[in-house]
Amino acid sequence: MRFSLNEHVRGVHAPPIGEVRSWAAQRSADAPALIDLCQAVPDYGPPADLLAHLRTQIDDPATCRYTPDEGLPEVREAVCGRYRRRYNAKVAPDQFCLTVGASAAFWLAMLVLCQAGDEVILQLPCYFDHPMALGGLGIRPVYAPFVEKERGLPNPAAIAKLITPRTRAILLVSPSNPAGTVIPPDLLRELYFLARQHRIALVLDETYSDFVEGMPHDLFTLEEWHSSLVQVMSFGKSYALTGYRAGLLAAAPAFIEQALKLQDTMTVCQPRITQLALQYGLERLDDWVAANRLMMSLRHNLFVNEFTLPGNRFRLVASGSFFAWVRHPFVGRSGREVARRLAMEAGLLTLPGEVFGPGLEGYLRLAFGNIRDKAIPEAVYRFRQSA
Repeated sequence: MRFSLNEHVRGVHAPPIGEVRSWAAQRSADAPALIDLCQAVPDYGPPADLLAHLRTQIDDPATCRYTPDEGLPEVREAVCGRYRRRYNAKVAPDQFCLTVGASAAFWLAMLVLCQAGDEVILQLPCYFDHPMALGGLGIRPVYAPFVEKERGLPNPAAIAKLITPRTRAILLVSPSNPAGTVIPPDLLRELYFLARQHRIALVLDETYSDFVEGMPHDLFTLEEWHSSLVQVMSFGKSYALTGYRAGLLAAAPAFIEQALKLQDTMTVCQPRITQLALQYGLERLDDWVAANRLMMSLRHNLFVNEFTLPGNRFRLVASGSFFAWVRHPFVGRSGREVARRLAMEAGLLTLPGEVFGPGLEGYLRLAFGNIRDKAIPEAVYRFRQSA
């Protein structure tokens, strides 16, 4: 090429899931069948009634058209209804913007909050897309340390020490991707007021919150929750619509107003067909979501019970419905080396710890979305044999 490229983007590592899948493609023909513990997507599809509903919409020419940038009014009303049921929330439609996946919601949040050279505090281990995006934008990620005995939960005192005049946000993910841990409501409230005290944002990514039993937290019950909270949400996992990119940004109306300027230049709006699917799910599928929440919890518990039986040199550090964070037993070898060996020799697809932040080479992330109950004993057997 006879032109220069953005140095911030050049410094970002390649998407890790693509790298892992490239290892799988290099395996020999007689290698064991793959067991996918890599990508966190549900292995089940949407319910039949949702798909039937979409078929009734596809012939309507309006389905092919733009919607308002923030989303259809009736869909944002349905979002409000779901938040009131799920969070006992004090919300209004103008506090929501429908986005093309949680990834777009995150980009909008960071672009509204930050300029190049600003800082965002992330709790280790952190979702790999977040520092990748920050790096591409020239925003400095500041990492709160991972303390193994605390299972990756944030420590308010440790985070407070990282706040500087350049800090614009504390970024948290609950349930954690990759550790699976859920931040307790009292701890989230403490972090919310820490952010409020320092006049910065608490950006909370709750992509997997529909897999948490009960009300995840009470922040949305606060009268002025939007004074310091910005929420990133996805319903792609909730309704098994990952390819539809059903994301959402929740914040103060003035924040949403700024985000819409950027959304108009990026994607304009969430696709109308996605909004129609989302509205159906929000209004009719609470019981279906609850049943899948229970199924994923049982799957997780079965895996943990098998994995923690005596004799396994891979050690479970933290876990939740969708994920497990595991320390591998190979001292001096990186997570990437171990994950590649597991893929090539044992047919186990995992993600290396170092893609989730610096200093985490001793760990692997396992995801339970693609592994059904009958495959769990075989997967754990392969881990034991690989150590």
